[in-house]
Amino acid sequence: MSARSGQSSHTLFSFSAVLSRCLPGFFSDEAQWNTFKATAGYSARVFLCIGIAVFLAFMFQLHSPLSAATTVLIVANPTVGAMVSKSVWRVIGTVIGAIISIGIMAVFVQSPVLYFAALSVFVGIACMVATFLRFFRAYAAVLTGYTIVIIAAPAFADPDNIFLSAMGRLSAVVTGVVVTACVFMVTSPRKPSAVLEKLGNAFRDTILHAKNFHAQEGLSSAPEEHAAEENNPSEITDTTTTGTAFRSVPQPLYDSRSRLLAGMAGLTPAIEFAAADDPDMQARIANLRLALNRLTGLIVSYHPYWLNLSLVDAQSRPVHQYVAETLEQILHLTEQPGWLENPTPVSACLHDCLKNLEQLSRNNPAPSLLATLDNTRDILVQIDLALYDLTSLRRDRESSYTRQYLEWPVALRNGVRGMFIALLAGMLWYVFHWSAGPMLILYVVAASSLLSTAPSAGKASPMMATGTMLAVPMGFLCHSLFLPRIDGYPLLWLTLCLFLLPGVWLQFHPRYSIGAFGYAVFFTMLLSINNPIIYNDLALTNNWLTMVAACVLLVLVFRVILPPDHRLDAARLVSSLTRSLQQLALSHSRKPVQWIAWEGLQLQKITRLMMRLSFIPSGIDRQGYTDAAFATLSLGRLILRLRWNAEHVQLNAQARTALESALKAFSMLRHAPLSTAEALEQAAAVIHATTTEQEGANLMRDRTISCLMQAAGIIRAIPGFYDKYGPIHRSIDEVGATAPVSTLVSAGSAG
Repeated sequence: MSARSGQSSHTLFSFSAVLSRCLPGFFSDEAQWNTFKATAGYSARVFLCIGIAVFLAFMFQLHSPLSAATTVLIVANPTVGAMVSKSVWRVIGTVIGAIISIGIMAVFVQSPVLYFAALSVFVGIACMVATFLRFFRAYAAVLTGYTIVIIAAPAFADPDNIFLSAMGRLSAVVTGVVVTACVFMVTSPRKPSAVLEKLGNAFRDTILHAKNFHAQEGLSSAPEEHAAEENNPSEITDTTTTGTAFRSVPQPLYDSRSRLLAGMAGLTPAIEFAAADDPDMQARIANLRLALNRLTGLIVSYHPYWLNLSLVDAQSRPVHQYVAETLEQILHLTEQPGWLENPTPVSACLHDCLKNLEQLSRNNPAPSLLATLDNTRDILVQIDLALYDLTSLRRDRESSYTRQYLEWPVALRNGVRGMFIALLAGMLWYVFHWSAGPMLILYVVAASSLLSTAPSAGKASPMMATGTMLAVPMGFLCHSLFLPRIDGYPLLWLTLCLFLLPGVWLQFHPRYSIGAFGYAVFFTMLLSINNPIIYNDLALTNNWLTMVAACVLLVLVFRVILPPDHRLDAARLVSSLTRSLQQLALSHSRKPVQWIAWEGLQLQKITRLMMRLSFIPSGIDRQGYTDAAFATLSLGRLILRLRWNAEHVQLNAQARTALESALKAFSMLRHAPLSTAEALEQAAAVIHATTTEQEGANLMRDRTISCLMQAAGIIRAIPGFYDKYGPIHRSIDEVGATAPVSTLVSAGSAG
């Protein structure tokens, strides 16, 4: 019996081995197999939606039934909440675009040039608004832009039919939206709790990242000779010259940070979409946004400046070890099932650690050790607040709303691009009397509106054009080999699915998503499947050549005539971060500033900065600028502490004047950052020379000194980041353009 069993096991093992060798790799890899199944399921739902929507469009006798298929391709999304949000905003944009289209056609029906001018203005505004809006709200602006042309195109020959064209377009859009919503809501799993689970995992990953950082710091302390210097508080100026240049954190921590930040970026829309689909999530969305902002802020809090503190203070090793042990205990507590429903043990662990750190702060530590204690306490407080926001079922009335950062230069550039390309296409049609002129305008306006939602419209335009141009030969094959042999709707549906499969399948592949989207959407536009179907080879060829010319025009405008300047965009973001620090330091002391709101706004800038830096091919220290941007958030936190101390700490007149002068010194940050650092150090020396007899006042005085010295150390470490003549603000061919952020290049060396 055992022999037979062993023989069966051996046979089964051999069969599994042969099967794993014969099948593709993704069948044997669980992660790839799950991705394959998810993509296949999404594609099947999309094709089902297309079949039903196009069938209903034919049944309703709509003139352009494939408009319903185009709507399906645009609004379909694996997440039900995303699909619902996309659909609603698509209908809103279509209604607005229909109203504008009817209006400008009625006003400029006898003046083609003025009509194209008015059209270009509205398209430019739509592109600019689409750049500003987040998530699928941008589709309202996108649809407003190209719905104007879609509705107006059939009415160019007969303007009296503009209203019927608008109603037909709106009917096709509504048909596609309703069908997609019904199919996806019935066939897609709806698990809002999965978002909470992902947020819980993000909390644990953040704790793990922090634990690894503190464990690393606990193992690598400073040379012992620095300990004697730090034990003497009178040597306050020694910390100004030791360890001011940023080092690098270990590479595993950099990798962990990048992975966590990418995950946080993906969770932001997931929260929004889950709230659109679930009332309970909608009630908690404000708290969940705050929790995500706090977790992101915690991740970026760990940058190389912590190494500078360790470099000048060997006494910080036990503190880091203790914090690492506390975070390890929190990780153990969060492994328990249902810990999100009962966060009390985690919160109690954090509070015990905070009490012990506060007690250590009252033992008259050295200034740099006090800096480590205060920074660590601040991070633990943020962890506790993130835990509260993540687990609280009621909205915190004191929670602040983080306003969206509006990147005006990029939005204006996209608006000008959309306006210019719409006007250029219209005038080409008007001057050359191009019979396929409406198709030219239709494509460039639609593509410009869609590209305005991309992180870099200029970089994405060749991929969009490539995908569209691939649709031209595929459209030729479809018209010449398949459509003439179709004698029923099922064959038409299967043919559409066959040709749309590459575009639908690759839409969620990061490398090919934009090109695949362009292929899928504009392939349906190239097919002349109207009601009734009329084959005209000459008209089809004219449309295909027009589409190729439109792709060339798109790339020409977005990459040659109005090309992107990612270095300039990055420089503007760096300047904006610096100005935000100045405004924070120089604003009136009675004006309340909520840290989470200020930090959330700066995180948006830093996210855009990292993206712009990734687009710059060479000549830039990406890691240095990223670390410097993260250090800027730490500097902002120090400024807030100093503002609070200036208002609440009992200081004598001389010390208070010195502190106020230090805050005013931030006005020099952009043109003389080292002068700002020197002013902060002088203020620290003045405050250190003062004495007070009040209980607890010396600790607050030392904390003020610690904040001043830390702020000065950060500025001295990265003066090139704050200086308005810094490396990133120079052209690539200027002297000092490739210098690191730790270098301060004089203004006279430019040119």
